[in-house]
Amino acid sequence: MKYVGIDVHKKMCQAAVLDEDGELLDQIRFLNEKKEIKDFAMKLLTFRDDVKAVVESTGNLWIQIHDILEEFGIDVALSNPGKTRLIAEAKNKTDKVDAKILARLLRADMLFTCYVPGEEIRNRREFLRHRLNLVKMRTMVKNRIHSLLDKHTLKSPYNPWTKKWVAWLREQDLGFMDNAIIKGQLAILETFNEQIRVMEDKIAALAVDDPQVKLLMTMPGIGYFTASLLVAEIGDINRFSNDKKISSWAGLAPRISQSGEKTRIGRVGRGNKRVAALMVQSAHNARLHDARFQRAYKRVSRRGGKGKAIVAVAHEMIRIVYFMLRDNAPYRGQNVELTLRKLKNMEGRASIGLRI
Repeated sequence: MKYVGIDVHKKMCQAAVLDEDGELLDQIRFLNEKKEIKDFAMKLLTFRDDVKAVVESTGNLWIQIHDILEEFGIDVALSNPGKTRLIAEAKNKTDKVDAKILARLLRADMLFTCYVPGEEIRNRREFLRHRLNLVKMRTMVKNRIHSLLDKHTLKSPYNPWTKKWVAWLREQDLGFMDNAIIKGQLAILETFNEQIRVMEDKIAALAVDDPQVKLLMTMPGIGYFTASLLVAEIGDINRFSNDKKISSWAGLAPRISQSGEKTRIGRVGRGNKRVAALMVQSAHNARLHDARFQRAYKRVSRRGGKGKAIVAVAHEMIRIVYFMLRDNAPYRGQNVELTLRKLKNMEGRASIGLRI
């Protein structure tokens, strides 16, 4: 068996090859380009032995290397940089050292790896995350507009971002420079609104024939976008052994500190920020439409406040999502009428998304 550690950069990659005894056989440097990666894969096949490789997870730079090595039949894993601390803490930090450490961790079976979904799931993730990025950028524009209104101590009689509110804003005289800024920000806002509408229609078109998306939509608070993102981010539900694992992955499980007879439950841990944020948003809506979530919210809010209560509801929801996907079963307490309305809305948006 040969063990290969690959340190990835935008232009150049460094690989270290170890034998079964941990001896360094070769160090290979190659460009992060298809032809050079294929040549590198061919070199690995000349060892006339089974080869295991690990690629450093760096942005999206690892994808091409991982996929090409898999095409050549090489067993390749993706390292988790957050947990592979030996590299970050190494005194002599060079590409050669990083690659060698990766190979040694792989050989010792001490490597923390990431789940690698298929190409289709990766593409869906990127597509859905683009919508999230558009919303974030739109929020930044809205914050700039609010900042200018605060500067001039202006308060509208209308609800923010409605047509009447925007019309009222256009009528305000904020001076030559601030008028120009407001006009520009409103134009950018209109562009973002249109792009988000188009993306949501396209997402509905992708989701309308997905049985897992429809399954998750039976839970109150979860619409077609949240369901689509959950399906894409989770990937294979069987990679989680239980509901506690998925809640920890999502960053919604509270941290538990135990010392002797004392047990302290603290804040939620780190996890998938996208999933956590969407589940919290969904929890606000779910508690208004479902008795189970209403009870959970009231119980926690009495002793911990509204913030902790809504996170507790989100935590309960992601655990239920696990069982729904694992057992391919709809939400037990679903409101059929509400589910049908959500499905009808998705179908309507999908019909637009297929045309544009």
